Amino acid sequence: MNADQLCGLLAEPSRLRVYSALVLGAGTPGEVAERTGLEPAAVAKALQRLGKSDLVVADGNELRADVEVFKEAVRTGRPAREPLSADPERDNVLRAFIRDGRLTHFPTAPAKFKVVLEYLAGSFEPDRQYAEREVNEILQAWNADHATLRRHLVDEGHLNRADGIYTRAN
Repeated sequence: MNADQLCGLLAEPSRLRVYSALVLGAGTPGEVAERTGLEPAAVAKALQRLGKSDLVVADGNELRADVEVFKEAVRTGRPAREPLSADPERDNVLRAFIRDGRLTHFPTAPAKFKVVLEYLAGSFEPDRQYAEREVNEILQAWNADHATLRRHLVDEGHLNRADGIYTRAN
């Protein structure tokens, strides 16, 4: 079941109340009706629909909510992640610090920071000259602290700076 189907099933208020009661420990249709305030017929109808979709499982004489369907819906609905590097080790480092095209925080380990800086240096075209304002705009897209990124890229030799003009080091 995908996330859309799951949301569709639980979008109906009576089914959501029935499912919630089961998650919170109700184990029989009578307990569900008592906890939700729904009529037994409405509970039976909701249980039937939820049971067909495997959200509710009969476990002997007890009913229980299957909460694993949420994890499965997320796993199957998640788009395939594009690696940030062909090298799995570098990709793991980059994945730890880059989310949705943004550098979430700076690595404290120098080796990891080096990997991130090398990756960010790829934002600049070789043999092109950049004014500081352009460098700041590019780095601002990665992280609000563009000045620190710019300084580290220059200090680590990824960008060259001369007379306020930056070029990517080859």
